[in-house]
Amino acid sequence: MNVVLGKKLRFAAEVGEPGPLCRVALWAAGKWLTCDDNMAYVPQFRRDVLDAAARLRSGDGFPLPFAGLSAEATHRRLMQDAGDGESDGDHQLHGRFRALLWGPTTDNVTACLFREGDRLVLTFEFWREEHLLSHPEDAGAVFVAEIAAEEFRRHPGRHRRRAQHGPEWPPFLMLGWHRLQLTEDGERTRPSSGSRR
Repeated sequence: MNVVLGKKLRFAAEVGEPGPLCRVALWAAGKWLTCDDNMAYVPQFRRDVLDAAARLRSGDGFPLPFAGLSAEATHRRLMQDAGDGESDGDHQLHGRFRALLWGPTTDNVTACLFREGDRLVLTFEFWREEHLLSHPEDAGAVFVAEIAAEEFRRHPGRHRRRAQHGPEWPPFLMLGWHRLQLTEDGERTRPSSGSRR
């Protein structure tokens, strides 16, 4: 049975049955992000998601870098600078905000993440020509989703059992701990009752 975690208008994930390959559908700002490839190789995908969640829980993240520009306009400027042969300084600035670098499942979008006080602001755009031909409404569009930073301060092991009942629980963490409890070779792991993970 698939489990939907989060809210599609902000950020949500629908995770299929566990295995070495697992169906993972992601949404942000009401858009289906993984429309080109929704089969994730679990060991790699799980590591990437948990690494992102750990960085966010530690307070990592930078505010919008250009005064007076909206998140959408900031995304466009960062992408424009990246496409102009960017200097070393531009490369470092652009790389600081890159997001959703989770392998083939999410490489159909270019995304940035900003931390604005108690909010995380995700911006993204679709870039593949075949996607834009079949979804012309996405051509040139930058989508923006906001997520409460507080969602990433909870320890996933402590709240693992509540994921099945709480769609409000942080999808980044639950992706790693609820449905993707797999070892490197794809076998299901079951932490003991005394585990403090």
